[in-house]
Amino acid sequence: MKVRVLGCSGAIARECRTTSFLVDDDVLVDAGTGVGDLTLDEMQRVDHVLLTHAHLDHVAALPLMLDAIATRRGSPVLVHALAGTIEALKAHIFNDVIWPDFTRLPTVHAPFIRFEEIRVGQVLRIGGKDIEVLPAVHTVPAVGYAVLAQQACWVFSGDTGRNPAFWHRLNELNVSMLVIETAFSSRESQLAEASQHLSPEVLAQELDCIAADKKYPIYITHTKPAETELIMSEIRKLEGHRPDARQAAHDIRWLQAGQEFEL
Repeated sequence: MKVRVLGCSGAIARECRTTSFLVDDDVLVDAGTGVGDLTLDEMQRVDHVLLTHAHLDHVAALPLMLDAIATRRGSPVLVHALAGTIEALKAHIFNDVIWPDFTRLPTVHAPFIRFEEIRVGQVLRIGGKDIEVLPAVHTVPAVGYAVLAQQACWVFSGDTGRNPAFWHRLNELNVSMLVIETAFSSRESQLAEASQHLSPEVLAQELDCIAADKKYPIYITHTKPAETELIMSEIRKLEGHRPDARQAAHDIRWLQAGQEFEL
């Protein structure tokens, strides 16, 4: 299984692209502005898009990608999402006002996209990979994903605040790599809590939910461009002063667009 980071920023700026991951060559996890770095041929090979939630930084490139490659495909792109996410996309994007309704173009029977409703706990079988829908806690209906191929398990938290159910399930999986958001620095901790995102201190508390016998690299995503350096320095400081001697420091790294991982 290969994972390519197309975008992992919490906002846009030069060289900052919002959330999207290409898994192998046929699955997109979220469709933020990072999708724009794919060639037309690469876009055309995407058969499945798995959305974590409906916020613009995670779906902005979806209508534009479909517009770019729809006439080159012989089958619809399948967009997997929670019922609430699908409802939001139909009401606010694919509504024939903001963008054409590609669920009935060029025809109802042969559309450019087809929505597939998912639910937390469901396991999808896609392209030789088992993809489990994980719980997330956000201001809108949201999920994370665990992508399993052979012995590897790549996990993405999606946008989330404190999430006990997420850690309970992770401790049952053989995780090879965790990508987890930390959108705000400590000085913005109140904003992080109100918007159901993580700040460094809360991240540290959440990571303490990892079972003592579980060790895997952790990559930080969704940092705001203006605060990335501060967020990472705060995380490293907290990791260097862990109060619980039973827990060794985690292997925490900053995720960057353009990185590729083979698991």
